[in-house]
Amino acid sequence: MHIKQYSLEKSRKIILILFDLLCFAVVDAFYFAVTKFIDRHQIFEVGEFLINSLILLGFMMLVRMLFGVYFNVWRYTNTTVYLKMVVADGIGCIAGLIVTRIFELYTGVWHFTTVAALTALLALTSRFAYRQIYKTLNKSEENDKHKIPVAIVGAGQLGALLAEELLYSKSSNYKPIFFIDKDPSKAGSRVAGLKVYREGEHILEFLENQSVSEIFIALTGIDSEEATKLYDFYGRTSCKVKLYDTPMRDVEDTVQGQRGKLREFQIEDLLFRKLLKINDSEAFRYYSEKCVLVTGGGGSIGSELCRQIAKCNPAKLVIFDIYENNAYDIQQELIRQYGDKLNLEVEIGSVCDRTRLEAVFNAYRPDVVFHAAAHKHVPLMEHSGCEAIKNNVLGTFNTADMAEKYHVKKFILVSTDKAVNPTNIMGATKRMCEMIIQCRTDSETNFAAVRFGNVLGSNGSVIPLFKRQIANGGPVTITDKRIIRYFMTIPEASQLVIQAGAMAEKGELFVLDMGKPVCIYDLAKNMIRLSGFEPEVDIKIEEIGLRPGEKLYEELLMKNETLTKTDNDMIFVEKDTPLSRAEVQAKIDILCRAVKETEADIASPKIKAALHRVVPTFHSPNKVNKTAEAAEEMKAVNAEEAQTVNA
Repeated sequence: MHIKQYSLEKSRKIILILFDLLCFAVVDAFYFAVTKFIDRHQIFEVGEFLINSLILLGFMMLVRMLFGVYFNVWRYTNTTVYLKMVVADGIGCIAGLIVTRIFELYTGVWHFTTVAALTALLALTSRFAYRQIYKTLNKSEENDKHKIPVAIVGAGQLGALLAEELLYSKSSNYKPIFFIDKDPSKAGSRVAGLKVYREGEHILEFLENQSVSEIFIALTGIDSEEATKLYDFYGRTSCKVKLYDTPMRDVEDTVQGQRGKLREFQIEDLLFRKLLKINDSEAFRYYSEKCVLVTGGGGSIGSELCRQIAKCNPAKLVIFDIYENNAYDIQQELIRQYGDKLNLEVEIGSVCDRTRLEAVFNAYRPDVVFHAAAHKHVPLMEHSGCEAIKNNVLGTFNTADMAEKYHVKKFILVSTDKAVNPTNIMGATKRMCEMIIQCRTDSETNFAAVRFGNVLGSNGSVIPLFKRQIANGGPVTITDKRIIRYFMTIPEASQLVIQAGAMAEKGELFVLDMGKPVCIYDLAKNMIRLSGFEPEVDIKIEEIGLRPGEKLYEELLMKNETLTKTDNDMIFVEKDTPLSRAEVQAKIDILCRAVKETEADIASPKIKAALHRVVPTFHSPNKVNKTAEAAEEMKAVNAEEAQTVNA
């Protein structure tokens, strides 16, 4: 199907080029006839005229190609594209004149300017005519009766493109009725034949009275904060709210033939901050022709890391995971996508097993290691703290040792914001992991850690849980209505780790400016709305109480004064004073003794006590939660909510 579509597009371009050549030939012949047979004062030979005509044609077509004139889908073009054609023909004309003057071929200024102008006029007229004919043929009042009435928010360039596509496409199931725009100068005017109404509170009642079924947001460059406001505002109606998304949300991409698409709002659109933009090109070049090992490569972050690394043309990608089903899934996905082009190996094993780890490192001799293997579920690790220490702390220690022994160039630890003043065993073990890699500043291996918040859609995260609960009719359960968290998407998290790996030097802690924290209660309400239900009416939201080790807020990663900027404005480096290897080893010994003493028990308070000894910032969640309302993070969220209510 893709081949057929490509052939059709190619045929259309060829036909358009041939038509433009015909236009030029007709205009040029007309000019020749007028000047040769009517204006007797014009003296030139036929051969000379043809040579100059070919020079003019060559330059005009060349500049048109350079300007991408023939890459446009003319049914969806705008004034920018028409202007490009006029400018291209003007430049082509000037270039042709310069060449003919230099080589003294011909001094027919009027020939070049007249033919170029008339050719451009004929080409533009034909395209306008084509668009009008296309509209007329595809416009059917009978079909409109069965179409869904919609309103378009955004009477700009993108909105006009969407309106025309809906109005004149045979496959469209929608009929735009009018535009809504916040620009008062547009109110009362018409765009694409549709009236423009000003945005405001009155528009909500007007939408209901006009029997509009759906509302399409067609605005360029909107960030998550604006998207959230629009979704919340128009969500107060009974209409479905959708987003008209373009490649990179750039109208020019749409004009170049990559048409936008209507889609449902996703929770990623409502992150309350701009999505992180990573400078992939430089980072990706770093991994080219290198052997890269990903521990925990079958997990949510690990598998996305593998997808990103596969794009970098690595010499070899090694996936290491204890869970064979996940490892198999990402293996098969990469084989389907890359086939023999990707040198891929999958090894099953645990980072707790030093013998197995050494066998893998010895066999593949990786240049870069991404250490994503870890236990991460807070309540489960509160109960199974011994396993958290073995897998997270000792697993990281083992992997770091192997990296040094086998001369790995870079080792990147995937960490979490829960390591900042942890209140649970999982967070405390991840802080200990950071200490392990930070103490190795004397190593020939460059060690670094990457800290970020909760990852949307990852295994065991709140998003999949909410989705399942909503699909089952509710209730949606949250631990506390006050709880707040920082969020990022899986691609953001993996790309951050990728870039940090390229930037890493010695023992850095890379942290991301996560923007504003998200209230989990608001997240639950938005997810219910996104599913087409009304919160607390169709789907109930229930508080079930904080889980063991859980605190009401995660601390801001960006408030430490020791942070320094990197080349990416949203990525910072925290360079705190690392412990010595001896100090870290002493802490590991304490944890190993605690594990040895409690290995016969299901759960033991000795594990938590040992972690309190080795991680001084490890506090009781009850102590932190008692003073949560006074925390800077909670104050910021409460102030914003109050501001929203007042507005």
